[in-house]
Amino acid sequence: MNLVTSLSSSLSRQHKLSLFHFHTNTKAHFVAKLQTCKDLTSATSTHSNVVKSGLSNDTFATNHLINCYLRLFTIDHAQKLFDEMPHRNVVSWTSLMAGYVSQGQPNMALCLFHQMQGTLVLPNEFTFATLINACSILANLEIGRRIHALVEVSGLGSNLVACSSLIDMYGKCNHVDEARLIFDSMCTRNVVSWTSMITTYSQNAQGHHALQLFKEFNHSRLDKPNHFMLCSAVSACASLGSLGSGKITHGVVIRLGHEASDVIASALVDMYAKCGCVNYSAKIFRRIQNPSVIPYTSMIVGAAKYGLGILSLQLFQEMVVRRIKPNDITFVGVLHACSHSGLVDKGLELLDSMDGKYGVTPDAKHYTCIADMLGRVGRI
Repeated sequence: MNLVTSLSSSLSRQHKLSLFHFHTNTKAHFVAKLQTCKDLTSATSTHSNVVKSGLSNDTFATNHLINCYLRLFTIDHAQKLFDEMPHRNVVSWTSLMAGYVSQGQPNMALCLFHQMQGTLVLPNEFTFATLINACSILANLEIGRRIHALVEVSGLGSNLVACSSLIDMYGKCNHVDEARLIFDSMCTRNVVSWTSMITTYSQNAQGHHALQLFKEFNHSRLDKPNHFMLCSAVSACASLGSLGSGKITHGVVIRLGHEASDVIASALVDMYAKCGCVNYSAKIFRRIQNPSVIPYTSMIVGAAKYGLGILSLQLFQEMVVRRIKPNDITFVGVLHACSHSGLVDKGLELLDSMDGKYGVTPDAKHYTCIADMLGRVGRI
């Protein structure tokens, strides 16, 4: 009888072990498939196979399904799946919050966190970083400060991920001093935290501080600047109209091999244009393979500012031909160009076309350009 019991127990253990290996291998297979799904059809097909394999209640597999749907911009599928989960962990909550933030619905992420607070699941540094990012997008200082307090209470006050996000949030809310306090309080910093602080200074018209910090980072030799940091440093030079600092920073860009980056090239176009070097700006502009509205606008505004109205209008026409939609600043540039080139009829024609043809509603800055244009030819 003992032998039968022993054999039965051994077979039971082997069966459980076999099932464990089956589920583990199956999960690994589905995770690999979900990570390479390129369309909704393949995602839903894999989802169906996950259910058939008895893994529909598996939190790990479901989290990967949620991330797959989010990657394919089908947040409604991700939300439905999340709602049906019997057991959600911090990854489940954070993934869905991050999905809402990345798809332009930061308020939904904050609502989701409010629901999470009613559960036993505790947020981690990535949860807080996601929520802080939501506050940055909304420029909501009040909720941002509440999240900051929760970060401190959770013992993550010195966490690199959370602190870098807080620096960015305070910067976006124009509270530079608070951002600097967090930066100075950090025990360890990486290229992300340095970039966040440099960007904060650059975006808040404190270019001198941005360049000083950029210089400190380079002297510290902690790491090489990434293209985000370089872009902020170039933007700081542009805001100051400092050609000397701009050329030095451009040299760093070339030395580190980032000159091919469209983002940095766009910043360099803007910087040289604002420093009055329109010809050099044009050279960099022509190296960008597929320029967006941003470098086009920088070139148009720069050319208009330095009396090259015809060039501004040629660039605008080029944009239209390439089906690149102009924005409100683009129109400030072309209207300014018309004003300084005496092209009154063209300026009025552009103003009339803004809303109907391009979907840009004229505002005070556009009418100011028109008033200046008419005033210059005596049509008061």
